[in-house]
Amino acid sequence: MQVSESLNSSLASAQLSSTFYDSSCPLALLTIETAVVVAVTAERRMGASLLRLHFHDCFVQGCDGSVLLDDTSTFTGEKSAFPNKGSLRGFDVVDTIKALLEIVCPQTVSCADILAVAARDSVVALGGPSWTVLLGRRDSTTASLSAANSDLPSPFSSLNGLISAFAKKGLSTSDMVALSGAHTIGDARCTNFRTRIYNETNIDSSFATALQANCPFSGGDNNLAPLDTSTPTIFDNFYYNNLVNKEGLLHSDQQLFNGGSTDSQVSSYTTNSAQFFRDFATAIVKMGNISPLTGSSGEIRTNCRKIN
Repeated sequence: MQVSESLNSSLASAQLSSTFYDSSCPLALLTIETAVVVAVTAERRMGASLLRLHFHDCFVQGCDGSVLLDDTSTFTGEKSAFPNKGSLRGFDVVDTIKALLEIVCPQTVSCADILAVAARDSVVALGGPSWTVLLGRRDSTTASLSAANSDLPSPFSSLNGLISAFAKKGLSTSDMVALSGAHTIGDARCTNFRTRIYNETNIDSSFATALQANCPFSGGDNNLAPLDTSTPTIFDNFYYNNLVNKEGLLHSDQQLFNGGSTDSQVSSYTTNSAQFFRDFATAIVKMGNISPLTGSSGEIRTNCRKIN
């Protein structure tokens, strides 16, 4: 990140506040939490999907709700980017939350803030840590397909590639390892781990064989497997135990424990869940501060799928 970009990001994030809606929309947080709990209770995988939306939003243009914009005849958004197409989900839950908020306090709560709060509430609903979400983001009127294709880390990334992608957003290697723990929940598509289970050697052979039953050498691209086979719908530290056992589902997952600089941090999380929870909470607050739009920048969308 350039110094000027870092400074601008710091100045913008300094305007965010945990009490931003206390007077303008005192029911905002409760409204979001209730809707998230309903959605996650109906389908526990949705918690991972909502968390992922926040991540995919913040890594492209900053945390500005750009990921939510639909394509139109005159506008190309980020939903058709390679990392997003056919895999991002939870948009309907965001629509529901936004509709409720427009009744409670019209044109007050941004879609970007909805994503930030819903990510926290999803993690809590699945047994993970809580944190104070800083609020006051506004929504972008633009999106970037090219940035979504270039800036979101690939499931095929090397360790250096992951470190670089996060550093570009002002996040440290330690932040990256902690945030990768989000993969303790959710699923991945066969197309994103096929190469690993058939070609790689740093993988438990029984684990690979079991996965091959549902992810053939060809076909079945959209067949799903849990990122954490141990407790796929519980936010815990088992993801890191899996890495130590060579049971990381994605190539990029196993890179965190593969004889490199991040092995020690992964190992520490296997025996210290509380430390992982603390580090994850700290890192995701930092991620939520990536280049937010504040003040008079951007807008408060009334429909998260389109600009006003």
